[in-house]
Amino acid sequence: MGDLDHDTALSGGDGRYRATLSADWEIWGPNGGYLAAVALRAAGTHSGLARPASLLCHFLDVAAFDEVTIDTVTLRRSRRAESTRVSMTQDGRNVLEAMVWSVAGDIDGLVHDAAPAPDVPGPDGLPSVEERLGPDGGRFAFFANLDERPIAWVDDWEHRDAGEPLHQCWYRFRPRAVFDDPWVDAGRLAVLVDTFQWPAAVRAHAGGSLAHIAPSLDLACRFHRLAHPADGDWLLVEARSPVADDGLVGGTSQVWDRAGRLLASGGQQMLSRPAPPGMV
Repeated sequence: MGDLDHDTALSGGDGRYRATLSADWEIWGPNGGYLAAVALRAAGTHSGLARPASLLCHFLDVAAFDEVTIDTVTLRRSRRAESTRVSMTQDGRNVLEAMVWSVAGDIDGLVHDAAPAPDVPGPDGLPSVEERLGPDGGRFAFFANLDERPIAWVDDWEHRDAGEPLHQCWYRFRPRAVFDDPWVDAGRLAVLVDTFQWPAAVRAHAGGSLAHIAPSLDLACRFHRLAHPADGDWLLVEARSPVADDGLVGGTSQVWDRAGRLLASGGQQMLSRPAPPGMV
């Protein structure tokens, strides 16, 4: 089991950092949201501002679970905001390029909220995935980091009917659910925005294993607000994949806290490739 704070820790400074990628975040290699969380932490360390406003990542290569080098450069800075480019490399290979806007705290501005959470049951009382599948369940190491409470469940996955390309589930990180550092806590949101558009896409297809997987080409996140510790332990994810065609699989995600406050939203484009035997 991984710990997001420990597993995104950085060393170095002055625009050059190092991190060691943990195999506890494996899905087809290092999870894209986990890489984005490392990039976010580097941007936050570089800027010194209160929190991230947005993130745009291009995933360029599959990294090994080893040390990466992260270079950060300020592209524009004002009193209230900073744009930072984050470049992650490993053994001379470009792994990730990201652009991060960070903002100062206590900025005065418009306030409204027209983003109600889906009308679904809360996490209390919903069976967990572990209760349904057992503590192992034959899944990627990544999923040990989350307590998962699905809104809907397909009992016979191998003989499922095609359904709506929608994934709704409550998630709580473990062993720690909430992080004091707002940049690490935003990393939680990046992980969730990134990960569950593929399960939404798969739900549109009947039968057992698929012939393809679809690693992410990119990830875009908008961080609307910070989680309140009292309401931020459980996070509700709604992911959709409305279109898959021409080898591309598109998706969008939103993340709410237990109080129904929209914390983050975003999306990604995925690129289909043949699934290795036993991977899907």
